[in-house]
Amino acid sequence: MRIGIVGNYGNNNQGDEAILEGILVQLKKATNIQSSDIIVFTNNPEQAQKRYGVQTASLFEKRRTDPMKFLATVRHHLPIIRELDLLIIGGGGILMDLYRNNPIVYGMYSWIARRAKTPTVIYGPGVGPLRTFMGKTIIRSIANHAEIITVRDPQSKNLLHSIGVKKNIQVITDPAFFVEIPEKLVEKREGFHIGVTAVPYFNKSYWPKEDKQKYNDYINGMSQNLDNLLEKRPMASIHFFSTKHPYDTVAAKDIQKQMVHANRTTLCNKELTHREILDFVNQQDLIIGTRLHSLILSVVAKKPILGISYHQKVRDFMRLIDCSDQVIDISEVHSQEDAFLSMLKGMERDWKGTVARMETILIEMKTKEPNGMTLIKQAFPHMIK
Repeated sequence: MRIGIVGNYGNNNQGDEAILEGILVQLKKATNIQSSDIIVFTNNPEQAQKRYGVQTASLFEKRRTDPMKFLATVRHHLPIIRELDLLIIGGGGILMDLYRNNPIVYGMYSWIARRAKTPTVIYGPGVGPLRTFMGKTIIRSIANHAEIITVRDPQSKNLLHSIGVKKNIQVITDPAFFVEIPEKLVEKREGFHIGVTAVPYFNKSYWPKEDKQKYNDYINGMSQNLDNLLEKRPMASIHFFSTKHPYDTVAAKDIQKQMVHANRTTLCNKELTHREILDFVNQQDLIIGTRLHSLILSVVAKKPILGISYHQKVRDFMRLIDCSDQVIDISEVHSQEDAFLSMLKGMERDWKGTVARMETILIEMKTKEPNGMTLIKQAFPHMIK
């Protein structure tokens, strides 16, 4: 038995690396597959091989132009994928056209698998936004040719159905929930420690389209909210970290520069692995996160969270775990300068209950039915023992 996994891996996005580890953990618990029988298609093969002990292949073959690159990848990967018993496409926010190459990349892998007669499974991604005819067409084709379709939230399921996907679609838990939980205990530090992630919203260094006014409003709103929180909580401190360095770090520095109480903040100015992020989160009392997987990894570490919805997936996630009162849209941060403080006050009415709720959510997510691996085992009983 040989299984391939393709997704947004090897791009220094630690949320996606957590997803990959979660898929690997689930695969190995559900089956008797060995790491040597798993091949991951990634932008950083050496890194994945070192971290996870799996076989790897480049996401793309290097060529001078995009058409040449795609053609070379098809030719090189067709015999590799032909030898697989199954190709897993997922998870993360890969089925979208915010970045125009996303549908093309995963559409290419779906097409190669069809040519190779290798079954595909869509495993727990988010879907959307889908705004272009090409994006909708390609992603509809990927889904309609998959043996199993699973997504991480009901909104993704509804969106796939709305673009013409007729097959059964199951909602499963995001694979990142299955990363291994840090075992070491953290000594309680004096004060109240708040971890913060900041996405470079509409910043030209990262966003598909630059909008300086939106970016500046966001930076000002974040700094004012954090300052107001520190004003009312003299024992609190802010600790910025990134799940996608250096892009998130740039935004965090801009927020920090605007803050009156910058002396009560720290900034982790380096790339952390998703396991190091778990250790970092484990030292905080609260996480204020824009990045979806900074919030998911915080739940894994059983830490209370406040969400800043820069993308619909963040609000969808907070709704999914019944924390809709603990999230604010990113476009509203600059006009609601006490939003963080107000949400924290609501959580502090029963802080012990708030903390305990995180453990309950983690258990619920990890035991939620249907289980993605169970669906795969049911569909391929001859393949997966």
